[in-house]
Amino acid sequence: MTTTVRAAREPELLPDSEAATYADWFACLAEPSRVRMLHAVATAPGPITVGELADRLRISQSTCSHHLRKLADVGFVLLRKEGTTTLVTVNAACCTGLPHAADVVMGVLLPRPCCPDDIPADVTVRALEDRDWRVVVRLYAAGVAAGEATFDADVAERPALDARWLPDHRWVAEVDGHVVGWAAASPMSSRESYSGVAETSVYVDAAFRGRGVGRALVYRQVTAADDAGLWTLQTSTFPDNRAGLALHHSAGFRTLGIRERITRHRGEWRDTVLLERRSQVV
Repeated sequence: MTTTVRAAREPELLPDSEAATYADWFACLAEPSRVRMLHAVATAPGPITVGELADRLRISQSTCSHHLRKLADVGFVLLRKEGTTTLVTVNAACCTGLPHAADVVMGVLLPRPCCPDDIPADVTVRALEDRDWRVVVRLYAAGVAAGEATFDADVAERPALDARWLPDHRWVAEVDGHVVGWAAASPMSSRESYSGVAETSVYVDAAFRGRGVGRALVYRQVTAADDAGLWTLQTSTFPDNRAGLALHHSAGFRTLGIRERITRHRGEWRDTVLLERRSQVV
């Protein structure tokens, strides 16, 4: 397999203007009373008066007004006068803006690698052919039996997999002429607006793990997705699947979060890690 590794972009420094804005936000929240106050406003069922807020926090109205003004100055809350009463509401934009700021500062939103590097020369990745289905189903069945790769309890046969997978996004990996892994992508939704979003899967024969088969497969998977105009890839794995998490992180996926107790698997509630890759090309 001939592979051209795409160079990763050098991360850019946080612009001074953004750094100053976020510094003001974090400085405002350096006072615990304001953190409690913002939480109280954000969780209130509707607009709340200054008096109600002061009573809820058990502070004086003058102290409450002082902290509210600080929160309003940076845009966390909105103050609206109705006669002699001041109504306080949370600024809806800060509900996404504040977590976004933390993600930016911590580098969560930095450009991610295009794809894995160090692709082994002895692994060949090619499109899945009719002759490969028997091995592909066998590897899938092994993953179901092991219980480490999927919630599926029954092994899907070729017709079901063939109907599920995108035609141009099915790959197998060969070592010495033997199929030892596969990767595929399925549409996330049948709606046209989600036509560029796909859910991915990667399976590797247990006897060939640790040899770069997964890296070779996911490299072909993500570069083919970029070339085909898919703008988002998503996948899920179990939290204890460290190798799978590392593999997908190397391909530009980021962890969105933990879906706690998402389903029962073999009699136990299980969590999954939801990962997403946004194309830098499309």
